[in-house]
Amino acid sequence: MSGNKALQPEPHWLKKTDMAASLGVSVQAFDKWGVQPLCKIGRSVYFDARSVLDNRLANEASKHKPTSAEELDPDSIEFERYRLTRAQADGQELKNELAEGKVAPVDLQSYVLGKCLAEAAGILDTLVLNMKRKHPELTPVQLENFKREIVKSQNAIARGHELIPQYLDEYLSETAAESM
Repeated sequence: MSGNKALQPEPHWLKKTDMAASLGVSVQAFDKWGVQPLCKIGRSVYFDARSVLDNRLANEASKHKPTSAEELDPDSIEFERYRLTRAQADGQELKNELAEGKVAPVDLQSYVLGKCLAEAAGILDTLVLNMKRKHPELTPVQLENFKREIVKSQNAIARGHELIPQYLDEYLSETAAESM
């Protein structure tokens, strides 16, 4: 005798026909399940209970999990659960980004920008007097021209923080168009 032993089935392995019969289904139905056999010896294919159980559990799990949101009925409770879960995840992501300093609410940005712009407007308000004091050679016409340009700047600064929501909308529409 040679050292090669023929592979023998384990006592807990069942042939396809025996497994199908023990489960109360036809061999054709068992084939449709797509259970992966443990091994093939000659013309016989063997299965164990664990393989069949894993296959059936995976099958049941796939029935209860839609592969995408589009598969959900918009009037179903599953769709509402999906929306709630998605909103909670998005909210948590936003909180994390806020905590990391990556994003800031528009109201906060408007407040900070308003403070900075008010400070800049104050500096511009005294600019003509400071220039007149430091450069007495400037004519009244030159100083008036400076004043006119400074007033334009102050007006732009005064409405700057009010424009943040408009600029935000423009930014979002431009970035959405670029990503498509």
